[in-house]
Amino acid sequence: MASTPALKRGIRFRDLALFYVVVALNVRWTSTAAAAGPSILVIWVAALTCFFIPLAASVMELSSRHPEEGGIYVWTRTAFGDFTGFIAAWMYWMSNLPFFAGVLYFGAASVLIAFGPRAAHLNSSPLYFMGFAAFWLTAIIALNIRGVDAGKWLNNICSIGSLVPLALLMIMAAVSWMRFGPATPFTVSSMTPHWSLDNAVFWSGVFFAFGGVEAASAMGDEIQNPRKTMPWAILVGGTIVTLGYIGGTMALLVALPTDAVSGLQGFVNGVQVLSAKLGLGWMLVPIALLVGVNSVGSTAANLSSTSRLPFVAGIDHYLPPVFGSIHRRYRTPWVAIGVYGLASVLVAILGQTGTTVRGAYDVLVSMAVISYFIPYLLLFATMIRLQWEPAGPNVRRVPGGKPVAIALGLVGFVATGTTIVLSLFPGADQPDKLMAVVKVVGATLVQLGLGVAIFVAERRRARTRAMAA
Repeated sequence: MASTPALKRGIRFRDLALFYVVVALNVRWTSTAAAAGPSILVIWVAALTCFFIPLAASVMELSSRHPEEGGIYVWTRTAFGDFTGFIAAWMYWMSNLPFFAGVLYFGAASVLIAFGPRAAHLNSSPLYFMGFAAFWLTAIIALNIRGVDAGKWLNNICSIGSLVPLALLMIMAAVSWMRFGPATPFTVSSMTPHWSLDNAVFWSGVFFAFGGVEAASAMGDEIQNPRKTMPWAILVGGTIVTLGYIGGTMALLVALPTDAVSGLQGFVNGVQVLSAKLGLGWMLVPIALLVGVNSVGSTAANLSSTSRLPFVAGIDHYLPPVFGSIHRRYRTPWVAIGVYGLASVLVAILGQTGTTVRGAYDVLVSMAVISYFIPYLLLFATMIRLQWEPAGPNVRRVPGGKPVAIALGLVGFVATGTTIVLSLFPGADQPDKLMAVVKVVGATLVQLGLGVAIFVAERRRARTRAMAA
């Protein structure tokens, strides 16, 4: 028996396709987008064309070139060296910490609607939102340490939290349009995007929503036949995600006027209006609860995949070696999962410091966008760089070969850079816009600086050990 247990390959095609749905299709982005009006539908198409399709194509090829555990960390390290690989993994890892809190805050707000007016006072209670996030993060940590089977079933079950509510919302919106007409007018003028500082955050959120297709690649050694399974799972999951986002946003605009859509409760408010119009008020409670389930599933899927990055970095000794530990019984990277999960709980609590619930939500979203998209810049650069490297006979290339791959990489790189700039503009609901920008930029620089410091320190330790040996 080997002294170190191997990771368990327990993720099959069905699990992977549902993973892509739950990690990428989050109903909160439909309400965030709908708040910008009908013109956001054009931005959805732009995000699909300029970001999601290049990202999906890049992930398909890069995961086929390097299907092992580590995903974006392995890809960028191969293309640009150890430092770039570590920084890509570090920023990706850190970006999800505020993302978890933002997703769970949305779920907490949606669940409150199911309990009616008696729970309305909790909408402005930071303690409630912190408690909701901390409870579910703790449960997710425990399940993912318990094993890949427990973790994947949580993801699979929670996928209904996006699929069912979005499907019902779109059906009710179609019936309501035919009977009563849309609450928001769909005209050439309203469908034409109009730039303003206040809606920049909505545009960046739309691009951010399409992220996540690269997440499963971090678990390459836990996927059965990844070279064959991942492209088809991306195709199936990506199609569902695209239809869900565009259809869900349009359905909310049919249900509510633009100025009535809220980032935290807009989705469930839309369900409430449509179900009341159609005499289906009883649907509100289960749908509100399912939206809460969706937030838990999205957090669980992202946490389970992203925690593999510090695990691989620990094996390579760019983090303390204990991060590379595998639990002998459960065969999971339990130290990396545990430390990462506890850090996410801390961020969920600190995110409420000195701001309102809605303000904390907006700041967490902006922090996540900037930190999240820095690794995407490196991913698209890696896609371009590796086109000059030979591909083995089993590698699935992008249709069209090298020229198409480079073009897709360039389009994705430019779209990513633009999204980072847009995310710097605070939303109209942010009372102190300058402070919001300072917090976002400052937090990003702290994350980046800390990653550089850790890399340098671990590299020096490695040299010292080598000299001593």
